[in-house]
Amino acid sequence: MSTVLYYLSLPVLYVLSWLPFKLMYLVSDLLYLLIYRVIGYRKSVVTENLRKSFPDKTEEEICKIRSDFYHFLCDLGLETIKTLTISPDKLKDHFRFEDMSVFEHYQQQGQSVIIVMGHLGSWELGGGYFSQLPLHQLYVIYHPLANLNYEKLLFKMRTRLGTKLYPMKSTFRGMIKNRKELTATAFIADQTPNSGNGHWMTFMNQDTAIFKGTETIARKLDYPVIYLSVIREKRGQYRIESELLVEHPKELAENELTEMHTRRLEQDINNHPATWLWSHRRWKHNKPGDISD
Repeated sequence: MSTVLYYLSLPVLYVLSWLPFKLMYLVSDLLYLLIYRVIGYRKSVVTENLRKSFPDKTEEEICKIRSDFYHFLCDLGLETIKTLTISPDKLKDHFRFEDMSVFEHYQQQGQSVIIVMGHLGSWELGGGYFSQLPLHQLYVIYHPLANLNYEKLLFKMRTRLGTKLYPMKSTFRGMIKNRKELTATAFIADQTPNSGNGHWMTFMNQDTAIFKGTETIARKLDYPVIYLSVIREKRGQYRIESELLVEHPKELAENELTEMHTRRLEQDINNHPATWLWSHRRWKHNKPGDISD
């Protein structure tokens, strides 16, 4: 049945991908009405996440962020589908890099780097844009899908613009194998780690387990760590900002890097709350020792 659904959905995905951006956003507006107003997709999860993250905001403010988020979520889904067919030249019309000097500095030194970021802004299209720049070869870490048909499709979407991939379980091995290549390996570090395997800290006003893989690998390889933001300036227009967090991660105390990049993401979320992935069940684990655990 899943194979039949895949082949039925494939033409629809390609048609959506070929749509001009203006028409695509009209479709997104209709999807917003369906997903938010009619179906209410994960509405309770989003509402709870927002209320706990912004305890000082009024209910009216929470509802406004929630509505803006669902508008963005529909845009994000269609922008991601765009990776199926969008040309590199067209992609460059929708992104600008605020300052590439930190990457250029390490490129001139022949030094590979680690990128750390969150599910903020249009990260899939942003990866394709980064791969068009005369900088490091971008590698992105991903979770392979169980459905082989959709796995092949997603692999094509993420690699056709020049990005290369590491399956999550093979990341360190792949980075060691490619040490002679000038690379920028992107960790999206706001995912929920397995229970008991994260570093616990306060994030968005809540006890949160933070994924430690970025720090673990950065300390082993001692690669410079650069925080990357994909900021939406207006619909369909994004600005990429970069900031060097640390040049030699080995010199930091344990968990210091994890707290650094998490605080930096928290700052971005507070500044641009509607463009983070609130529908994700980020706080599904309780801190060990809590009465509610």
